[in-house]
Amino acid sequence: MQGVPVAKAARTCRGANLLPTRNNWQTVDTATLCLVNEVRIAHDLKPLRANRELRKVAASQVTTMVSRDYFSDDRPTGQTPLSLVAITRYPAHAAEFAVGENIAWGTGNFTTPAHIVAEWMASPPHREVMLSAQYSDAGVAVTAAIPAVLDAGPRGATYAIEFGMRLF
Repeated sequence: MQGVPVAKAARTCRGANLLPTRNNWQTVDTATLCLVNEVRIAHDLKPLRANRELRKVAASQVTTMVSRDYFSDDRPTGQTPLSLVAITRYPAHAAEFAVGENIAWGTGNFTTPAHIVAEWMASPPHREVMLSAQYSDAGVAVTAAIPAVLDAGPRGATYAIEFGMRLF
């Protein structure tokens, strides 16, 4: 059941089977969020709204992981996804806010949005974040590179999706 919604959504989300490159990242980002939303809808959850501030944090996450050569939700400086979102405009005027993050990497044919979202669905902690009803917003980013520390070869992609919720 975990892969079925992703496989079905891959037929309706433009770019779901693209291999990320430096030139198609916008299509890949959009396809990834489309797939996540189709899976959420298949599980009777509301789709997530694309959010520019969360996308900036996701883009910063993937860029920083590659440039600083690590793979983790938390940065080597100790910054967490929550602390990164807290310094953006996302929580402005909100009484409360919460965030979640999924990251992933792949090489070769395992870098498509469809494969990454299927892997998140197959991983209980990633699935739990993706299918949390508390989140209403998201920002996705992918870069056509992977941290060298992963020792997985030169061709790959790194993904991040930031999930957010604000109470006003």
